[in-house]
Amino acid sequence: MTWIDVELALVALGAMLSPTTLTFSVLALVLGERPLRTGFWFYVGAFVATIAIGVAAAFVLGDAAASKTPSTPKTWVAIVDVVFAVVILAWVVRRSRRPPNPAQMQGMIDKMSGLATAPIAAIAGAGAALANPGGFIPLALKDISETNPTAAGYAIQWLFFTFVSLLPLAVALLLLLVAPDWTGRVLTRARAWLERRAMTIAYVLLVLISISLLRNGIAGLTS
Repeated sequence: MTWIDVELALVALGAMLSPTTLTFSVLALVLGERPLRTGFWFYVGAFVATIAIGVAAAFVLGDAAASKTPSTPKTWVAIVDVVFAVVILAWVVRRSRRPPNPAQMQGMIDKMSGLATAPIAAIAGAGAALANPGGFIPLALKDISETNPTAAGYAIQWLFFTFVSLLPLAVALLLLLVAPDWTGRVLTRARAWLERRAMTIAYVLLVLISISLLRNGIAGLTS
């Protein structure tokens, strides 16, 4: 496993444990009158949106970031890595100094409450907008491009990133099918936990991703 693979795994894990995505996913299942229906179409919307972005990026980016020497990235890729790392660290420092914002959580609850009886198209649209990997997408695209993938390799890696980033919602839907009452109680507790602890996990993962980006960027700029 190369450093690029490690970084892609970290980015996928960061997308999977993103507090915003997790919170919206849990709320879609907890607040809906028919959680399986709401959760399924919410997942479909996020999945299709993420796949579509990957397909579009395949034509635009492709293997442009691949280096002839995999241990050291191209100069422009190294610069992008350093910029990403600095931006992420600055965001972590700034966000960690803010106290919890109950109004923000209430806003998320209000936004998701309307999906309880919404038509399928609205639920899928909300999933596409609220449950996609967001800011982790450009990082994943860069990492995949650096592996100099074939068309099949690109598809496999992007599917891996998509599945991992949406794994919590997929697992929750599966558990709702098998044990709906127990899963409902767990999701209710998860919602409370997310309000208290999710950001701490996000900060740790983002710092690890930043360290990896800085390592790669410095290696490319000093080679």
